[in-house]
Amino acid sequence: MKLDTFAFFRRALLIAPLGVALGGCMTSSPIWEAHFGEAVHHSTQAQIIDPDAAMHVSSQPGVDGKAAAAAMDRYDKSFTQPKESTSPYTIGVSSGQ
Repeated sequence: MKLDTFAFFRRALLIAPLGVALGGCMTSSPIWEAHFGEAVHHSTQAQIIDPDAAMHVSSQPGVDGKAAAAAMDRYDKSFTQPKESTSPYTIGVSSGQ
């Protein structure tokens, strides 16, 4: 009987790592992906007072396309940094201004 017990534990010790390794192959992402984006959708819907507001109000006269594009270009350019001098001779030397 002692030999049978030893054989049982030996087989169990050989099968246990196999079970753990196969358990790592199982994925739970289909469960997560089935509900992906629901929280964002619910939050967005909770923040919208009237989802059909565009249908109720006529468009207001405003800026024409060229002026709007120019305004957006100026806005984008306002965030660019001026280029610094890359000359190696100006290190530690002020510009005198």
